[in-house]
Amino acid sequence: QVRLVESGGGLVQAGDSLTLSCAASEDTFSTYTMGWFRQAPGKDREFLTAISWGGSHTYYADSVEGRFTISRDNAKNTLYLRMSTLRPEDTAVYSCAASSSSWLVAGLGYEYNYWGQGTQVTVSS
Repeated sequence: QVRLVESGGGLVQAGDSLTLSCAASEDTFSTYTMGWFRQAPGKDREFLTAISWGGSHTYYADSVEGRFTISRDNAKNTLYLRMSTLRPEDTAVYSCAASSSSWLVAGLGYEYNYWGQGTQVTVSS
């Protein structure tokens, strides 16, 4: 069972950039499709983006397309989310997750097996 630990959250101002990291506990990290999700207070969890095991495929939700970039370093068992031009509505708890399902499924935000505990991102106006 892979364990995931996010870091890099914090309080930033609108327009700022921030990079989140997600460290995995096992070398099997490289076999998983990885994704980022977020949940704002009072709202459902939202799927943001996913990256295939080798990094050749990525998918972005419309809400973050062009502003957020997902990447991974399999040698370091680490997933990243570079967030730019942050807005107050980006305020949420951000979580990374791992999926052993196919890209066709996980790439759209479904069937994630393992989750991190989340890191808070707060964007002030």
